[in-house]
Amino acid sequence: MNLPSQLLEQAVAEFAKLPGVGKKTALRYVLHLLRQNPDELKQWSYTVARLAEEIHYCEICFAISEKNKCEICSNSSRDHSTICVIEDIRDLIAIENTSQYHGTYHVLGGIISPINGIGPMDLHIEPLLKRIETGDVKELIMALPSTMEGDTTNFYLYKRLSSFPVTLSTLSRGVPVGDELEYADEVTLGQSILMRIPYESSITRK
Repeated sequence: MNLPSQLLEQAVAEFAKLPGVGKKTALRYVLHLLRQNPDELKQWSYTVARLAEEIHYCEICFAISEKNKCEICSNSSRDHSTICVIEDIRDLIAIENTSQYHGTYHVLGGIISPINGIGPMDLHIEPLLKRIETGDVKELIMALPSTMEGDTTNFYLYKRLSSFPVTLSTLSRGVPVGDELEYADEVTLGQSILMRIPYESSITRK
């Protein structure tokens, strides 16, 4: 793609790094920004720059946060004896939107996928075990995608946690098999959390 400006070309190349964005779409994004009021464009770029400087990961659950400890982990009204294990921040947002869950979370940062070179050591599993070792955790809800990789990760956690006195549960299958949590409607996802089942039962049914 031949562009009249090197800076424009660099901006297009940066936008094209976003998931699902090709060069033509990236060019539309850049041209749209250039048509904006200069003050609005500066505010946009300022906000993006702040992401790199001010966004952190919670030292407890690894959710995105502006502080060392996220708002959920800092909230004394949440049920800290229950941890919902999720793949990434999108799942946290989806579950919070249901208003049906009042425990805490643990973001793994992915799921086990040998084909993509992702193993247990690449995920936040060890910090999860340390949280459970404190003895304050009573239930662990494994809310990972109902895919082969998600099921593999669930089973790995099940084996690692088998010696701990903690209840292991998983979402009821109101969430379609093969779907990501972020695409489930709020009512279905909320009911799947409320009607969660013991993890061992889910293994038996398979």
